[in-house]
Amino acid sequence: MKEGVHPEYRDVVFQDLQTGNKFITRSTLNSRETIEIDGKTYPLFKCDVTSESHPFYTGAQTRIVETGRVEKFRARFARTGAKTSA
Repeated sequence: MKEGVHPEYRDVVFQDLQTGNKFITRSTLNSRETIEIDGKTYPLFKCDVTSESHPFYTGAQTRIVETGRVEKFRARFARTGAKTSA
């Protein structure tokens, strides 16, 4: 590889702001913030959402009940449907 062409690939700490969980992985990410873990200083990147807090991965995803929506639709337009057919 040519020198000075590729970004620095190093360990970086990612912190989930919703849960407070931190994990170390390798990245080329640049950050002004740092954090010390086990006596070593790492660049810190704060994430709003990770797989630890995203509803899709945690199972807390809300499901829309289709039958309830259909019943609301029928109830709302049953009144107006009778008026137009008369």
